[in-house]
Amino acid sequence: MTRLHLVRHSPTHAKTMVGWSDLPADLSDHAAIGRLKSYLPANGLLISSDLCRAVDTASAVQGTRHRLPHHPDLREINFGSWELRGFEEIEAEDPELTFAYWDNPGEVRPPNGESWNEVRARVNAVIDRLIGDHTGQDLIIVAHFGVILTQVQRAMDVDAQEAFGHRIDNLSVTEITHHGDGWSVGRINHCP
Repeated sequence: MTRLHLVRHSPTHAKTMVGWSDLPADLSDHAAIGRLKSYLPANGLLISSDLCRAVDTASAVQGTRHRLPHHPDLREINFGSWELRGFEEIEAEDPELTFAYWDNPGEVRPPNGESWNEVRARVNAVIDRLIGDHTGQDLIIVAHFGVILTQVQRAMDVDAQEAFGHRIDNLSVTEITHHGDGWSVGRINHCP
């Protein structure tokens, strides 16, 4: 049994689509970070996306936990040409594509970006490697909204649209357990 503690990074306060852009996190909510740090398992192995908002959040909660190298495959969705643009601007440019991307996630992709299915395959592969390398341990994975939802979808065995119905707040923990032959889902979007 391997438990995943999926943590969403501290906020960036950006009002645009932020995927692979390396925006810093606001780490000023020391109380929330302290509660999160205390809540996470003390003996958990810690890993994060290689984007600074995840790396810095992981550093803030690390304490004495062992840290694994950052992993680029734990990055957020690659929004391609939509990156750092507002939703209204993107929707005005191509309302049909925008609607299709969010309403029917799967093979639809933003221009020069990746589809939901591509994100999910990328994240599943790194999660599978982590579970294989660290079976039976607690893994604390500091990553992004999309990364966390890929694993919610996988563990609950639901379609992408249903997975997107879950809220994932900054500094929240989503708990998923791999049992070797299946998955179980604990708390989703728990804010300690």
